[in-house]
Amino acid sequence: MAEIRAEIVANVWKVTAQPGDTVAAGDTLLILESMKMEIPVLVEDPGTIVDILVNEGDVVQEGDLLAVVE
Repeated sequence: MAEIRAEIVANVWKVTAQPGDTVAAGDTLLILESMKMEIPVLVEDPGTIVDILVNEGDVVQEGDLLAVVE
């Protein structure tokens, strides 16, 4: 299982995937917004999304767990 964590303090602007979705390397899971910049959070390895732990509008801190991919 791969844990996907926030690399910066940001707002969750858009969630583009849901648990159960099959994803490929490079797919966008969600988009963070910080200082008026959109930062896509990408999947590094292919798999299935087990859980998305944030919602649109949430504020995340650096290191927060965003999603789990199996």
